[in-house]
Amino acid sequence: MTNTSHPHITVQVSPHCKSAQERDALLSNLRFGSVFTDHMVTIRWVDGAWQQGELKAFGPLSLSPATSTLHYAQSIFEGLKAYRHADGKIVTFRPTMNARRFAASARRLAMPELPEERFIEAIEALVQQDRAWVPSAPGTSLYLRPLMFATEASLGVKPANEYLTVVFASPAGAYFASGSAPVKLWVTRDHVRAAPHGTGSAKCGGNYAASLLAQAQAKEKGCDQVLYLDAIQRKFIEELGGMNFFAVLRSGQSARLITPDLTSGTLLAGVTRDSILKLAADMGYKVEERPISLDELRSAYADGTLQEAFACGTAAVITAIGSISGDFGTIKLNEKESGPITDSLYQELYGIQCGTKPDRHGWLHRIC
Repeated sequence: MTNTSHPHITVQVSPHCKSAQERDALLSNLRFGSVFTDHMVTIRWVDGAWQQGELKAFGPLSLSPATSTLHYAQSIFEGLKAYRHADGKIVTFRPTMNARRFAASARRLAMPELPEERFIEAIEALVQQDRAWVPSAPGTSLYLRPLMFATEASLGVKPANEYLTVVFASPAGAYFASGSAPVKLWVTRDHVRAAPHGTGSAKCGGNYAASLLAQAQAKEKGCDQVLYLDAIQRKFIEELGGMNFFAVLRSGQSARLITPDLTSGTLLAGVTRDSILKLAADMGYKVEERPISLDELRSAYADGTLQEAFACGTAAVITAIGSISGDFGTIKLNEKESGPITDSLYQELYGIQCGTKPDRHGWLHRIC
C-alpha cells in the first residue's frame, strides 16, 4: 500500500519483524554497524527516471555477476543519524545537507541525482516504520545508510543505464572499540587518500577501498587510524580515512580551531565539520579553514601552542586525538581523555542532537 504521507513509497511490512524481546536483546549490546532493523527502502532508476519506491523487509539483493558497479565502482553512500529525545520524539540532524552531498557525489560519478525531497521521504518512511529500533541509551542512535549503485548488467565502460538507491538502518553505539578514549593516528607518507580534481570530495566507495591498506599499516604501528597528507607535496594534512581533522592552538578563549580548507577538492565536506565550525564561532572561538602543514603542527607542539586535536564525522561525532605518530616521531596530546575544548564542542553538538541543548540553527528535523 502507499502511505499518504510518503506518496512515492509503497509499504510492504515485513512478516518477519523481530519481537520486542529479540529487539531489546540486540539493542542492549550495540557495536557500530553490526545490527540492522527490520526494513529498508529501495528506489530504482530506469528509463531515465526515478520509479516508485518500496519499503520492504531488509534482506539480500539479487545481482548479476555483470552488474557494472562490481566492475567500475559507480557507488556512493551517505551516513546520518536519528536520535530519540527524552520526550519520545525522534529527530534527524541536518538531513538536507546529506541529501545535497548525496546529489553532489552522484554528479561526480556520472550517476543520476536523487531529488532532495525523495531522499528525505525515504529517510522519514524508514525511521517511522522502524522507530522502535531507535535506541534511547546515552551515546546511542539509529545510524542511517543511504546507498546508490549502478545495477545495469553490462561490461561496457560507461555510465550505467540503471541504478538502485537503498536506505537501511543500524542501531549504533560507539564507533571506536575504545569508546570515548582518545585515538592514536599514524601519518602515512606511502599512500594518499585523494588527488586534486579526483573523487576526494565525493562520498564514493572507491575512496574507502583505497584507504584500507594504509589503515592496516596504521594498525601495525599500534595506531587506530591513518592521517593522510596531500598528494602533491606530501606536506599538508588532509583528513583521516573517514573523518575530518581539527587542531586546537592555545587554550581558553584565546584558542584557535584550524581545519584544512575544502578548496583543493580532495576533502569530504563533512556535515559534522560544518556544524563544529559554526558552533565554535558561537562559543567565541576563532576558527580558520586553511592548509595545515605537518611541520607547522610539529612546531606548534614543540613550543606548546598545540593543545588539542580531534577528528569528527557522523559515525564518531567528535573524537579526541591522543597522539600523532610517523617517521618524525610522536606528538603526544591528551592521551587519556578529551581536552577541554574538544569536550565542550562535543557536549554542545551532541546536546543539540539528543535534545538537551537548544537548537539555535534549526538543524533538527523531526521524524515522529
